[in-house]
Amino acid sequence: MGILKFLIELIVIALLIYLISGRLMGPKVDFRKRVLSVSMGVVLTTFLYWYSYLRFTDYLDLNTLQIVQDETSILWIGSMLLISMLLYLFFELFDPVELGELGDRKAGRELFFFRWRNRLREQKRLSRILEISVRNGFSQALDFARRRGENDLELARAFRVTLEESGGIFIKFGQMLSTHTELFPPAFIKELGSLQQNVKPLTSEQVEKLLNEKLPYRIEDVFAQVDMEPLAAGSIGQVHRALLKNGDEVVVKLLRPDIRGIMRDDLNLLVEFTEWLSKKSAWINNIGIRDLAIGFANSMREEVNFNIEIRNTNQLYNIMEKSDHRIKVPKVYTEYSNDKLIVLEYLEGKSIAKGDELFNFFDVDRSGFAQEVLFSYLEQIFFNGIFHSDPHPGNIFIDRMDGNPIILDFGAVGRLTESQRNALYLFVLGIQQNDTDIMADAVLELVQEGESIDRRKFEYALGQTLMRISHIDKIPTRELIHSMFDVVRDFGLKFQPPVSTALRALIVLDSTLRLVDPDLDMFKESKTFAKKHKTTYLFKPFTQPSATTQPSATKEKIEEELAVWLPELMKVPKRLDRLVQRVESGKVILHHDVFSDKHNSMFVTQLFSRFVLLMTGITFGLVSAALLAIAQFIDTGYAVYLNIASYAGLFLSVVLLVRLSIQAIRDMKRTSGL
Repeated sequence: MGILKFLIELIVIALLIYLISGRLMGPKVDFRKRVLSVSMGVVLTTFLYWYSYLRFTDYLDLNTLQIVQDETSILWIGSMLLISMLLYLFFELFDPVELGELGDRKAGRELFFFRWRNRLREQKRLSRILEISVRNGFSQALDFARRRGENDLELARAFRVTLEESGGIFIKFGQMLSTHTELFPPAFIKELGSLQQNVKPLTSEQVEKLLNEKLPYRIEDVFAQVDMEPLAAGSIGQVHRALLKNGDEVVVKLLRPDIRGIMRDDLNLLVEFTEWLSKKSAWINNIGIRDLAIGFANSMREEVNFNIEIRNTNQLYNIMEKSDHRIKVPKVYTEYSNDKLIVLEYLEGKSIAKGDELFNFFDVDRSGFAQEVLFSYLEQIFFNGIFHSDPHPGNIFIDRMDGNPIILDFGAVGRLTESQRNALYLFVLGIQQNDTDIMADAVLELVQEGESIDRRKFEYALGQTLMRISHIDKIPTRELIHSMFDVVRDFGLKFQPPVSTALRALIVLDSTLRLVDPDLDMFKESKTFAKKHKTTYLFKPFTQPSATTQPSATKEKIEEELAVWLPELMKVPKRLDRLVQRVESGKVILHHDVFSDKHNSMFVTQLFSRFVLLMTGITFGLVSAALLAIAQFIDTGYAVYLNIASYAGLFLSVVLLVRLSIQAIRDMKRTSGL
């Protein structure tokens, strides 16, 4: 009974230590590390307390009040609190972190020692990858790498072999880099484009097991038949043809069971590998390969969650249902689909790269087919804001039933805000009108932090780009967009990620549609699209079935807009006049208060409060150390109180400094990703 009573008392003390330490260490303390540090602190200090003192006493016969009144108990409980906080500081300081969903760094969800085990495994794998790069001469070639150097071919080949031998995600990353023709020389594009992933298909037993595990219902209740031979097998999943019980032909897309483990092991390594490349070569660093790796990692994490692809497919399906363009998108059977399995409508066709037979059979006008697909993409980008971002030939088919276009695979979808769509429209308008002022306005709306550049030099660079493509019959889409990327990069700017995605999608789409119509002029067709869409938009209220009511609705809308804008427009002359008068009198003073920005104010306030805590902790420590030294020279009974006050002050000093250290480490992790 005595031991049980002591254990209960110990648990109560541990709970109090847990609560007090949490309050002392500040907000947002990690629960797992807090529990682990308190548990270890309680066990360690209790063992030392028992070994050094309690085992020589009859502590099991003492009541709680007697134990608490013992001065050694106060030292034990104080040490328990302090050691628990120091252990938490240790875990916070040496805790490895992993890449988050948005490319930032975040703590893992596993316990501390499991993360360290995984971290050691990752470091071993990274060492292997770096060894591969050295063995293939890639590391040495990087030392002499240039943007347009004689060793492009040698460097590209070494890079391709390094990625190939690293396998898995690294091969897929190389395939993605091969689409960035605006960043890499032709030698790199050619070598990276030859990367192939030899993925072994899942066996029939594995397919049946996955269906049994992931399908919300029994297989026999959903499917009349499932073809165990895959239509296609990739690194993420594989696709099987099937027949529903109601007679609908479908395809079943299954997520590979090992893909989550591959993601966990290799995506963080890929980012670390690109960090190493960036430090090794200034050219590689200027390309922004680490940002590309982070974007790729985020995209891959989305691709292994089929719920995202289901949402994307449903969105594009609904958009195409309302569109005038005859583009087919497969319907999702959501009742049978989840994050690891998708059941889709089966649309039979052939890739436009291999569909000559179907084009001839249906006597399809290739120019009209290409225009239909292009107009659909322009509608997605400029008006819907949601677009298929990977329009390579393997994702655009010609339907075997009627010769219409089919778009497949919606794992990669881009999204543009209204302001981004408007700026893209101005960008195209500026090109068409050869107006660098409009183009500059548009581009600066599409980049990140573009306020500090020299506007005149920027417009001059854009003008030089336009001069290179002027007075020719057909504007080369690829060359123009690549030139825009070069101008933006030369001024130290970056396009916003969704904008980069849209521009690259247009480059890929241009190359894809030229397989159908080699004479396609994307910008000429874009003019036709813009004219047609504007006309349709303006006259749509008068051409719909309910035209008797639409004109009045249009009139009301115009009146509402005028009611908003006219009062403001009428104020403009007076405001300009007042502004001119103030400028002439010298009364216009530009003033920026650092505290006017909420984030700046919070930062300064937080910095000041931590400085105060730091000085308080140091002061407590210095004063307490001085009092302790003075107490050694006092030979009276009052010295014991001075000693108690000194030790209490030192204890408080350590608590304050530990709290500040924990907060500082947390801030460093959040801002720099250490």
